[in-house]
Amino acid sequence: MSRKVVAAYFLSLDGVAEGADKFLTSWDDETDAVGGRLISTQDTVIFGRRTYDEFAGFWPTSDIQPFADFVNAVPKYVATSTPLATQWGTAQAIEGELTDFVRDLKEQPGGDIGIHGSISVTQALLAAGLVDELSLVIVPTVVGTGRRLLDNLPQISLEPISSSTTPSGHLLVDYRVNHSG
Repeated sequence: MSRKVVAAYFLSLDGVAEGADKFLTSWDDETDAVGGRLISTQDTVIFGRRTYDEFAGFWPTSDIQPFADFVNAVPKYVATSTPLATQWGTAQAIEGELTDFVRDLKEQPGGDIGIHGSISVTQALLAAGLVDELSLVIVPTVVGTGRRLLDNLPQISLEPISSSTTPSGHLLVDYRVNHSG
């Protein structure tokens, strides 16, 4: 059985994934617990270059748990065409095509492969049929502008796995990507 690729995002109600720190203005224990459960099954992370650079400048000295310990310890692979300027743990640039790399990575032993905050990586892997699940925290805010996670993709069928609403009004939704059509 191959490993799952799970893309996790905070989205505004209108689908904006960019700059979640600007529209995610409330937090609660249930939202926190979902993140902890999500990363408990992951042992590898894939980033785009921009997200890697942002995270590498913040997470190595962060005490925001449990994500700081998780993201600092796991192997990190970065979709980039240039060498990494900042070294962060075992991070390494992906050699070759992203989709080929992920296809091969899914066949290696291990836990789930996480994508956290890399919109272009998620879009490319969704379009290639390589994302297995979407784990979304939908924030009850309309942002209006910004990059949307699901823009410019082919039709993709999703099956709901679970959904709930937190005290802060966040909609927690997990979807399985239906690869059969």
